[in-house]
Amino acid sequence: MENSSVPGAITRRRALTVAGGVFAGAALAQAASPAFGATAASDADAIVVGHGLAGLVAAAELAAAGRKVLLLDQEPEASLGGQAFWSFGGLFFVDSAEQRLMGVKDSRELAWQDWLGTAGFDRGVDDPGGQDHWAYKWAEAYVDFAAEEKRAWLAGLGMQWFPIVGWAERGGGLADGHGNSVPRFHVTWGTGPAVVEPFEKKVRAAVADRLVTFRFRHRVDELIVTGGAVTGVRGAVLQPSDAARGKPSSRTVVGEFELRAPVVVVTSGGIGADHDLVRANWPARLGSPPKSMITGVPAHVDGRMLAITERAGGRIVNPDRMWHYTEGLKNYDPIWPGHGIRILPGPSSMWFDATGKRFSSPDIPGYDTLHTLKSITDSGHDYSWFVTTQKIIAKEFALSGSEQNPDLTEKNIWKLLSRIWQTPEPIERFKEKGEDFVVAKTLPELVAGMNKLTGDDLIDLAGLKRQIEARDREIDNPYTKDVQVMGIRNALAYPGDTLSRTASVHRILDPGAGPLIAVRLNILTRKTLGGLQTDLFGRVLNAAGTPIAGLYAAGEVAGFGGGGVHGYRSLEGTFLGGCLFSGRTAGRAAAAATAS
Repeated sequence: MENSSVPGAITRRRALTVAGGVFAGAALAQAASPAFGATAASDADAIVVGHGLAGLVAAAELAAAGRKVLLLDQEPEASLGGQAFWSFGGLFFVDSAEQRLMGVKDSRELAWQDWLGTAGFDRGVDDPGGQDHWAYKWAEAYVDFAAEEKRAWLAGLGMQWFPIVGWAERGGGLADGHGNSVPRFHVTWGTGPAVVEPFEKKVRAAVADRLVTFRFRHRVDELIVTGGAVTGVRGAVLQPSDAARGKPSSRTVVGEFELRAPVVVVTSGGIGADHDLVRANWPARLGSPPKSMITGVPAHVDGRMLAITERAGGRIVNPDRMWHYTEGLKNYDPIWPGHGIRILPGPSSMWFDATGKRFSSPDIPGYDTLHTLKSITDSGHDYSWFVTTQKIIAKEFALSGSEQNPDLTEKNIWKLLSRIWQTPEPIERFKEKGEDFVVAKTLPELVAGMNKLTGDDLIDLAGLKRQIEARDREIDNPYTKDVQVMGIRNALAYPGDTLSRTASVHRILDPGAGPLIAVRLNILTRKTLGGLQTDLFGRVLNAAGTPIAGLYAAGEVAGFGGGGVHGYRSLEGTFLGGCLFSGRTAGRAAAAATAS
């Protein structure tokens, strides 16, 4: 989709070429307006605000082009890499070597079909002033990137992936609707830290070469605007902190700063740690905002730079689009306040609302996150239940987070192989120590424990037993009318799920599969899908759709590109990838714009 009336408009293919760096200098010298060179009054060629993954990538690209960069963050050095460090390391690739190894037939066309059916872009795609105009263009470019250059680029930096590709977010049941038609979730060998590592190395090497300077504990409070262009930042120097990674750090101010540069790149993340902001932006289509939530991101993910950039003229679009999880556990050993861990479930656990009513399709584990979130809020309660078995959790439960997957994070093949004959240790620890687990030999004991845990006696034994027995009768034949049982058999047709993610079909009330387990599931805040609207160079746009001179944005603060590359929903594995792609794009564009 090309629109010549938009300043700097380019085609999707040309944008990808620019992002790839083939003709970056020449193309951007013409398209990025105005271009700047460092002046005597400048402290650097560029300032990057936020040292998470997108910020590291942008800084690395700027330094690779010979630019001098100040990399600012309000957190101490221990938190370098931001949220990405804590991630499972999942990346979305299309037609990868790992997919082909597992017998998966994927294509750019199929991925684009899935992306469109999932995103549901409906806010002025063809209107240069529409909220989805640039988001759609970013989505096209990103799917091309995932199908073409992305894997080779990252492999060239030393990344490797677990050979069994995960099948996340399986969707709502129609070919052209929401969800992944095939497995595309590639877990990085080494999880989140291994995604951060190559870019941290690049930036630290640039520090040694005096191209990048870290400014930790520098909280930006204002973007300096001179003659309509962003020319620097002002803010507060915070008290030095020895807080460990992810732990809250002091907000005591010990000084002020003002720094100047012809380019500022904002890469500061979303709003997930601020529940008040989450509720303020909560859309009516997801029901009433939950009164109780747990937090999937560290406390510094506070959304401050969104409002600060808006005050400098940046346009925020799609603020009501967000991605929160329904399978949250309260962490028995929290790192940050309200720390929650997500279960990444296989397809077999039965899912009930707080009153013990079984959810219907597509509210099946691993299928449609936001539809299930709406079903939970419609129930009038802020939690739901898995009823499952030891056999299921041993094979199907995984926990989000690098720290919850020591085998993958430590690249320990023996620990990884131990999953074949035993329940992973982190799962067992949560089962034993986590407050959300109820374990029992019999269903009456299980129901008593569920009601004791919540203190509201909402679960009726007879009603729960009737629903479980009805489901159990459906497994006597290799065919069924129960959609969830169909989904289990469909999963078992994929070798990856058979090997690592789906238990063999069995009755929930089979004593041999026990003990029985109920898991209370909390709503877990996570990602901001909207944000600062950017063009295909990562330039922040104002309300008129014009790029603000000197101002770029990347990562979650920009909706992972364009102010909302995902639209309404995510296919998963696309958040880290969005940071990588948008950070690289903005970094290269800013480098070209500051060419002397």
